[in-house]
Amino acid sequence: MGAGKSTIGKQLSNSLKREFKDSDHEIVARTGASIPLIFEIEGEEGFRKREAAVIDELTQLGDTVLATGGGAVLRDENRAHLKERGVVIYLYASVDQLFERTSRDRNRPLLQTENPRQKLEELMEQRDPLYREVADMVVHTDDRSIRSVVKEILVRLRQEPKFNGT
Repeated sequence: MGAGKSTIGKQLSNSLKREFKDSDHEIVARTGASIPLIFEIEGEEGFRKREAAVIDELTQLGDTVLATGGGAVLRDENRAHLKERGVVIYLYASVDQLFERTSRDRNRPLLQTENPRQKLEELMEQRDPLYREVADMVVHTDDRSIRSVVKEILVRLRQEPKFNGT
């Protein structure tokens, strides 16, 4: 949440000449409803069910760069589909950086609390081990340009056996 998955994913897909998909954008396009509205009507569990179905479908596409929502790793099935069907890159950002990047974004239902920083800390504590479990590589994004992050990923992908089909 706020690590740069969509922004970096778009740039990476351009560099790799692959299609880019964002699971959150797919959900919005298919439902015609914003993520906050889906959370309001169906709750987080309803949203997560939709997310799992979309991730299952999108991870079966070939030659695609996929950005998932920050909570996608919470479901075992999502982690399995991501790990089995592609190279997983965990874009790590510190809580300070995440707070700075998301503090004015009203499109993040889980952060609409009295203490969004504390919520980010809780989410990081819960999600970080899951991201690391599934990741083929961890890339730190704090105080870095999009270009430098994408460049690092491209260099590391060339060394990644899963990416090169070996």
